[in-house]
Amino acid sequence: MTGISLLHTPEGVRDIYGEEYARKKTVADRIEQVLHRFGYRDIQTPAFEFFDIFSKEKGSVSSREMFKFFDRDGNTLVLRPDITPSVARSVAKYYMFEDMPLRLCYAGETFVNNMSLRGSLKETTVMGAELINDTTSDADAEMVAMLTQCLMESGLRDFQVEIGLVDYVNGLMQDAGLTEEQQAELRELLSQKNEFGMEALLEAIPMEPSVREALLLCPKLFGGIGQLRRARELTENERAQAALDRLEKLYTILSAYGLEKYVSFDLGMPGKFRYYTGVIFQAYTYGTGTPVAAGGRYDKLLAQFGKDAPATGVAIYLDALLTALSRQDIRTETAYSQMLLVYERRQKEKAVRLAGRLREAGADLTLAKRFYEKTFEDYEAYAMRMGMSGILYLGEDGEMLSLTDPADGKKTEYPYELLFREGPDAFRKE
Repeated sequence: MTGISLLHTPEGVRDIYGEEYARKKTVADRIEQVLHRFGYRDIQTPAFEFFDIFSKEKGSVSSREMFKFFDRDGNTLVLRPDITPSVARSVAKYYMFEDMPLRLCYAGETFVNNMSLRGSLKETTVMGAELINDTTSDADAEMVAMLTQCLMESGLRDFQVEIGLVDYVNGLMQDAGLTEEQQAELRELLSQKNEFGMEALLEAIPMEPSVREALLLCPKLFGGIGQLRRARELTENERAQAALDRLEKLYTILSAYGLEKYVSFDLGMPGKFRYYTGVIFQAYTYGTGTPVAAGGRYDKLLAQFGKDAPATGVAIYLDALLTALSRQDIRTETAYSQMLLVYERRQKEKAVRLAGRLREAGADLTLAKRFYEKTFEDYEAYAMRMGMSGILYLGEDGEMLSLTDPADGKKTEYPYELLFREGPDAFRKE
């Protein structure tokens, strides 16, 4: 590759820097604080693991969507496409005999080789949480409530959490007598809301007309609590009825949280991963065509690592969330307040002493000697490009400093001794 071509990133990954990265870090910090307030403790898993951690049997993404490579011993490794199986492995290893609820949260990158999705990122930042050893609807509700709080803390206001339960569709497919391949095809069509494709598939399979009708209506069963009552009238399947009972119980708990306006139901939701076994959910807002978060119950995944334990979790797709915030013109106030202290050569000692004093008092400050060939206006333009909050200038006399706001050019003067004595507090008194 030429030097010029090496300046570009591969398809599906990108650099994030400057103010954009400051916003990302700020939103991530806010989400982390919410997870901690709910009692979740941090866990970090490796960026790559053995292929079998995410194999078809585990129910993660398909093999062709993984980035695979080999270690020196010939083992097949993959960059993690999903963090939940990694956490499940860790829990089975370190908490094998713990039977009380475990609350774990994480942040990290996932890697999916989604070549068919033009413009999609192949490396994305995911923040999430897993609640292990709790099979109740209270745990499901906690995940939805925590997600809602995370999205609100990020600055988002206009969003919906759509909730489904895989057993409703599974019960109907059980009555229809679909093969495993037919079920997989139907789930894919459901995820696309492809009603014509569903009709073509189901018309070719012998089944009771009432069952076919119930399956074909699944994409239309979305909205408020009334959709659960409508769904009850379409089937007598015990598995599907139990799913509706669970969703009604969940809605009662979420109402106690005061979250009714953020919640809707989608009984045709197939779930992103095959390891989901119960309540599933996705969060949507305008400004992005993909969910900003998803999650659900996976009561059988840990058993594949040797620990038979129920679990539920949530994953927030940070890059999609930031895109939505940007397109909705929601400003994220960052903690970035870097200042620039420019000094004349003769005042180096005083500038170094003042910089040390201000940093010691908590100020973020860059020290810069003024070069002969550069004007003060050059430094003002530089501070503006770097997103700095102010420029301090220590002139030839070394007695006074001027503070310039790069946004409006306003200047304020401070005696050197006052700044050295009071530090950043001198600015706050203005």
